[in-house]
Amino acid sequence: MPPTDAPIPNTLFIEVSGAGIPEIDGLFVPSTAPSAASESGTVSSLGYWNGKMAWDRADGKGERSPSLSYSNSYRSWRIARLDGHLAYDITCEDDLPPTDRAWHVYKKGVAPAPTITIHHCDPRQPCPEPNVVFVLGGPGAGKGTMCELAEAQLGWTHLSTGDILRAELEHGGPLAETIDGFITPGNLVPDDIVVTLLKKAMDTITRTTGRNNFLLDGFPRSLGNLDAWYEVFGRHAELPRMLYFECPYPVLEERIMGRAKYSGRSDDNLKSLKQRFDTFKAVTLPTVSLFKEKGRCEEIDTSPDRETVYAEVVEHLAEHTEPTLADRPLGERAEELLGLRKRTR
Repeated sequence: MPPTDAPIPNTLFIEVSGAGIPEIDGLFVPSTAPSAASESGTVSSLGYWNGKMAWDRADGKGERSPSLSYSNSYRSWRIARLDGHLAYDITCEDDLPPTDRAWHVYKKGVAPAPTITIHHCDPRQPCPEPNVVFVLGGPGAGKGTMCELAEAQLGWTHLSTGDILRAELEHGGPLAETIDGFITPGNLVPDDIVVTLLKKAMDTITRTTGRNNFLLDGFPRSLGNLDAWYEVFGRHAELPRMLYFECPYPVLEERIMGRAKYSGRSDDNLKSLKQRFDTFKAVTLPTVSLFKEKGRCEEIDTSPDRETVYAEVVEHLAEHTEPTLADRPLGERAEELLGLRKRTR
């Protein structure tokens, strides 16, 4: 049995791009350099150098191993050229190579310094399948609040199709023009585009953060959404679980009208609520019924207070939630969402 103070295995991959020396660009994999003493006298272990994770070139062409590592003597991360000479560095004490700051062109380097991207799974391989829970409920049932709570407190990732479509438009993504062509005249974006963007978002988050638990807020809104899901993920894929937030209409009405005092949303009024709820019953409830028939739907009564509802959500997500996250004290954001602390934003 390994000692309790043994470092966690290095399972990260580093992508280097945009370097002034093109040969440096490429993928770096966890170092396999044998145990040795570094210039500072620190004895390395597999995948580590100077007490921090280290990487070799994936193509095996680098003369220095590791090719991307940390120097205790210089307190800096450094990247070597193929011939082993150092080309780029950044002075800091970060546990991982910084991705949010500019690197420095070292003695044997050529401007510009590269961009560093950390991958939590091998980018040469398909992305691991996401663990998805669909979250449905009427307007005002608490979907957004509970999903945000699970993200802030339990480490799940909260995604909504509306946010993803807006992000694609704002960032000018590959599908931005197509999406705008539907939204501008007031048409719905086709289901296959929505699901394609959902998959892209989940893949990106998994690769760059390692997080693989996702709550899809308000999806699938229709059986058409579900068909598109199958088309993108395959008919063989296991049907995700669903959390259905059941809440009586009078409670929804009370919540929406209370929210209207500060939300600024044009649809937070009684007329819009009635239309949205009627649409929900006609279009979305058949999807909920299908999941119930397949034994994949767990219903939560969201009419009680938020703490009671959240406790039930935690229970339903427990199987895939890191125990240390589930057991930790509530953070400030979680307390705000539960109404236990005055909102600061």
